[in-house]
Amino acid sequence: MKKRIAIFASGSGSNAQKIMEHFKRNPEAEVVLVLTNNPQAYVLQRADNFEIPSHIFTRHEFYETDDVIRLLKNLQVDLVVLAGFLWLVPESLLKAFPNKIINLHPALLPNYGGKGMYGDHVHQAVIAAGDDESGITIHFVSDKYDEGEVIHQSRFKIEPGDNLEVVKFKGQQLEHHYFPRVIESLLKKMKS
Repeated sequence: MKKRIAIFASGSGSNAQKIMEHFKRNPEAEVVLVLTNNPQAYVLQRADNFEIPSHIFTRHEFYETDDVIRLLKNLQVDLVVLAGFLWLVPESLLKAFPNKIINLHPALLPNYGGKGMYGDHVHQAVIAAGDDESGITIHFVSDKYDEGEVIHQSRFKIEPGDNLEVVKFKGQQLEHHYFPRVIESLLKKMKS
């Protein structure tokens, strides 16, 4: 039986798309659902393009009911992937999927993590600090932002004169390459 992936995203969903592309014809795993807290998120269009069902939920539904957990359980989801999802995952969801929720962070954790550190905010902090390298971190999700166990890190050099767009582009190249592959290797390690 194929392993089943659910993706949470809040925005455009470029990483979600790379994951959907990667698993489109994969004999061992598939994306079965895309979830978002943002009814305007472009990730909904991306899911539709791949004919993958989507679900929009409210803050109330996510934090004060078990609706999302029930939906994931009914679909027999093996791995929950946060791909640009900005809300803290509630304890109930962490307990329902222990060590089965992962996130991608656009910096080398533990640096530049925590509440409010996402997207361009992270890259701007890296540039402002004058760092000569940055990268990506794929990690398990815990009850605190960006503090779960690290699964994978990749680095890139920041050259003098690299602006926000260049740093973001270098990071996205790594994200798009490694995120689907790390997901695939994690799924292979999971017992059937």
